[in-house]
Amino acid sequence: MNGFPAHVASVRDFASLLAYEFSGETNAVCWSRELSGDFAEIERALPPVDDITSLDRDDLIDLKLSAPGQLAREHLLGDLERLTGQGLQPSLDLIPSGPGPRNSGPVRTDVGDWHVDSANVPTDTYLCTYHGAPTEGIPHDDGVCRPDDPSSREMLLRAYGGRDDGGFEDYLAAHFYDLHYAEKSADRIFSFGPHHLWRIATRNPFCPVPPCIHRAPATTTAQPRRLLLIS
Repeated sequence: MNGFPAHVASVRDFASLLAYEFSGETNAVCWSRELSGDFAEIERALPPVDDITSLDRDDLIDLKLSAPGQLAREHLLGDLERLTGQGLQPSLDLIPSGPGPRNSGPVRTDVGDWHVDSANVPTDTYLCTYHGAPTEGIPHDDGVCRPDDPSSREMLLRAYGGRDDGGFEDYLAAHFYDLHYAEKSADRIFSFGPHHLWRIATRNPFCPVPPCIHRAPATTTAQPRRLLLIS
């Protein structure tokens, strides 16, 4: 199980990743793998960027790489093709070093805060970190939804400036506060690790399990840029 917590299932191939059925408390499945090649060379070969920048096939093909870099590129292209072949729209993102954007609201609602993904249709999120700090997660029972956390709810109610009623609930949903979580304990934070391809449950009307709570890692300017696949 590679040290992952009990709510994470582990599979050995892409077909099993697609076919796995979430149930009970299991809301994440990981295709555990170690990819060969030099992903750091790809990151170094890419130009400076100020914001998160999506890379397409041509961006990768145009890079002048050594044999290990070419091997890493084949893995990137292969994953993009796998997910696209399933009717998904994967994005390979180059994420700059340093602290990510942080909102100025009463509680955080950026990807660096614990959150769940949501949809109105049956769908899951796919993630893979090829280079740089990986995504982090916590078991669902280690997080409390921000509006259900007394101190967070008090701050949100002050920012709303009204009564704790249906209008307040609409305010919470409109600003995505209901998708963010306060951490109960740091004891069970786990890393998604490099190279593994993940499928995690989202909050949607058809999902049979609690959504997977996760966040982008905290980074500094001293760390390498991240190469992240997300769909």
